[in-house]
Amino acid sequence: MKRRHTEVSCPCGLSAPYASCCGRYIDHLESPAPTAEALMRSRYVAYTLQAVEYLLATWHADSRPDRLDLSDESPALKWVGLEVLRTVGGESGDQEGVVEFVARYKLGGRAARLHEVSRFVAIDGRWFYLDGDLS
Repeated sequence: MKRRHTEVSCPCGLSAPYASCCGRYIDHLESPAPTAEALMRSRYVAYTLQAVEYLLATWHADSRPDRLDLSDESPALKWVGLEVLRTVGGESGDQEGVVEFVARYKLGGRAARLHEVSRFVAIDGRWFYLDGDLS
């Protein structure tokens, strides 16, 4: 079951409530994220909520999987934090952007992290996740 965060701080790490932060994109597909970083943050939150429709809708067609099934994820997996390390481009008017981040999680009580440098592209003013390099 999907959880919706309304009054608590958004899981993306910013202090705004979910509804006025990433929720305005995840819950309203017609309202695209304005920057590559905003899209990356909202995609992180979408993973925490298992919002598959949003993840697929914001994935570039050239690299998007045919389907994404997060229901098989271990119930012991818990996303616990996001830190954006750097951004390059990805602003309004740009065509490309890079966002480097670390997403922390716990799996079976053990702490772990995912470090990725993600690439984004803008098409007609809408940002899409293209791909990423894990390190």
